[in-house]
Amino acid sequence: MPVATNVGIIYRSTAFSIYLMTQSIFNVIASNQPQTWQEILSDLITDPKELVEALNLNLDSKPVSMAELRKFPLKVPRPFVLAMKKGNWSDPLLRQVWPSKEEDIKKEGFSPDPLKEKEVNPVAGLLHKYQGRVLLTTTSLCAVHCRYCFRRHFDYDSNSPSREHWKNAITYIKNDSSIREVILSGGDPLAASDRQLSWLIERLESVQHIETLRIHTRIPLVLPQRLTLNLSNLLRKTRLKVVIVIHCNHAQEITDLVKAGLNLMSECGIVLLNQSVLLAEVNDSSEILAELSQKLFSVNVLPYYLHMPDKVTGTVHFSVSRSKALAIVKSMQAILPGYLVPQLAQEEPEKPSKTHLI
Repeated sequence: MPVATNVGIIYRSTAFSIYLMTQSIFNVIASNQPQTWQEILSDLITDPKELVEALNLNLDSKPVSMAELRKFPLKVPRPFVLAMKKGNWSDPLLRQVWPSKEEDIKKEGFSPDPLKEKEVNPVAGLLHKYQGRVLLTTTSLCAVHCRYCFRRHFDYDSNSPSREHWKNAITYIKNDSSIREVILSGGDPLAASDRQLSWLIERLESVQHIETLRIHTRIPLVLPQRLTLNLSNLLRKTRLKVVIVIHCNHAQEITDLVKAGLNLMSECGIVLLNQSVLLAEVNDSSEILAELSQKLFSVNVLPYYLHMPDKVTGTVHFSVSRSKALAIVKSMQAILPGYLVPQLAQEEPEKPSKTHLI
């Protein structure tokens, strides 16, 4: 089994020192594992049987939803599986990716498009929900299929434009001078190649009224090998203020490889924030979330939002009541400094901003 060893001290004097340390960590991946992020991304676990065998579990104990698996296949990077505890169906990382039979549960109020994103999709690849910022579905690809994903039913076929069609999105942005920030989402924007990201960023830089580039990504947690020196250089050289919002739900996700990658990004002057989703039987306790906030802060990531789970078809089993969510955050306020308590929020369609619940 590949493990990270000799992590050493996080050097802060120069980005080069961080790079050297990071490379030493990445090179300890065992020889039977791919060593580049592209290779890992092309060798995901997609068979539930292979996943349970890797974790010494019995498939009969937790049957899958074959109907949902056909619509939204299993996808898990092997490095993320290494962070899961073997023999434990209750592992919080496994629960986030396992296509459980519970996905067949139907409940009123749950729909394929609870945020009504089709209504704010004026140009292929672009969503314009809020004043002053737009979101680009940079790629339809993800390194992992999180089973609570609010875009598991999204029309990516119509929102994965070619470079020629991306010009329409850039023109849309150019024609609205109120837009100051562009958010790269997806899919996962870091599943795109450095070449594609560079091409898109260069076009955004040409729009004078764009000031901030925000990247929403789960990849730093599930595929930390993606946080390379090349990527850090690409993001460092842009004139835009770069913010990376990682999506981390549990402290167990922050492995030594993840720490090294996040420190590399931090040394480049990138603002690092975290968004979590409040998920039943994953992180729905103040103790778990307090540990997450403290561990995030140790790698220069500030807790940003704690989202109520969106009411997406197939995700009923992740639901947490508003009253429980409020109690959890109030308990966190009693044990953490204010800057480590994420804002409890819910995204609602046709609202001018996220709804803050506390």
